[in-house]
Amino acid sequence: MSLAAEPSPPVQADGSRWRGSLASALIRRVAVLVAVTAIVLDIAAVLVARQVWLNGLDSDVQAAARTPPAVAAPSGQSGPYTSEVYLQVAHGMVARAFAFSRDQVATLNQEQINGLLSVRPDGKLHSIYVPELGTYRVMSQVTPVGQWVVGVSMRSVQAAVGSLIILELFLTVTAVIAAAVIAAAVVRRTLRPLTSLASTASRVAAMRLDQGEVQLERLSGPATNGASEVGWVGLAFNHMLDNVEDALVARHRSEAKVRAFVADASHELRNPLAAIRGYAELMSRDQDLPEQTAVAVNRIDVESRRMSKLVDEMLMLARLDEGTRVTSRPVDMGELLVNAVSDASVAGPDHHWKFDVPDEPLTVMGDENQLHEVVANLLGNARKHTPPGTHILATVRHVGPQVVLSVADDGPGVPEELQRHIFERFVRADQARTHDDEGSTGLGLSIVSAVVEAHGGTVTCESVPGATKFTVSLPQA
Repeated sequence: MSLAAEPSPPVQADGSRWRGSLASALIRRVAVLVAVTAIVLDIAAVLVARQVWLNGLDSDVQAAARTPPAVAAPSGQSGPYTSEVYLQVAHGMVARAFAFSRDQVATLNQEQINGLLSVRPDGKLHSIYVPELGTYRVMSQVTPVGQWVVGVSMRSVQAAVGSLIILELFLTVTAVIAAAVIAAAVVRRTLRPLTSLASTASRVAAMRLDQGEVQLERLSGPATNGASEVGWVGLAFNHMLDNVEDALVARHRSEAKVRAFVADASHELRNPLAAIRGYAELMSRDQDLPEQTAVAVNRIDVESRRMSKLVDEMLMLARLDEGTRVTSRPVDMGELLVNAVSDASVAGPDHHWKFDVPDEPLTVMGDENQLHEVVANLLGNARKHTPPGTHILATVRHVGPQVVLSVADDGPGVPEELQRHIFERFVRADQARTHDDEGSTGLGLSIVSAVVEAHGGTVTCESVPGATKFTVSLPQA
């Protein structure tokens, strides 16, 4: 199983990963904190300023109550805006009821008079709404000559409070935006070592660690500064990579030794096995051998041929694992498929063979012998694991920049639990792991996978009962 992974980069181009990052969360929280703090301070400032302005207005009301105007209200005069109101009641009758607005004087109507008379004459300040005039700060008191009511409009205080709210709203928005911008710069700079760590981890995770010699990238600079928490993580990450690299180096050395041993052993076993086959064939020519001896000689010949095939396949896999360069030359996959199907039809006359090859050549660059081994193994696999009468169709076609070869049959199919491991070595459909007389070794499909991968292609298997299909894709020459 491959240890390599294909993670997405820490920051995607569309910013979706950035929106869910730690940096964006910190920036949002800083902005929210600044906004909440500013709103609380704004509310406090408005309340304090309003109270200060209201105290000043109360002083004006008290001063107006001490010095009532000595003018009478002209009849028929009114104004749209008033700043002071006066009402004097003597002997139960309204003596004076008028309002001042800069240089205008207006007489109060009965509704306005009734509103002012509703204020308790306790000498304290009250806020009331005077119809058509607005909200006033009013004080009512009883004097030797009767009830005296005086009020000053709160319009100036309300206007000042409104202006203050607008100003604070503008300053708050500006402060939140400025805080977010500054926080973004500071957070990104502070988290830059962490971003470097994430990028390095992603590149390491994307490396092929399941084979070959591996050299892992390390962190450096601020990301390994032990004075910060991020630096601690960076140092621990480097230490982890050191241990992983040491383990991978040891694994690679062990695998290299095993491959070298398999290759050497396979190479050295070829000659003795060839000699055994030769002697077995020589002995089988003797017509005077006892029946039991003849059977034994025949089994020696069969098993020696199976062992020879196993040795050859192991030697090929060992050379492919070592990364032996593939001899590349143009190979017509159509012609190769036709020849392989012809050979397979002779070996399996009880199957129905068909092929579909286009008229134009479909050429790939590769080793003809190895590619023939791929096609022969796929056809042989379909023949060996399907009952007589099975229809087998082999096709090759051009799909984009690829030459796609497929071998399909209508046999019983590959068991579902076996499909994930079918290209692994020594995997067989029969759980008893028995061997047939043709020398099945369980390496055929693993050789297919190794050869196709060495040629820069891919191989897949799709199988359900009644429909099995192996597909090989190779780059077109």
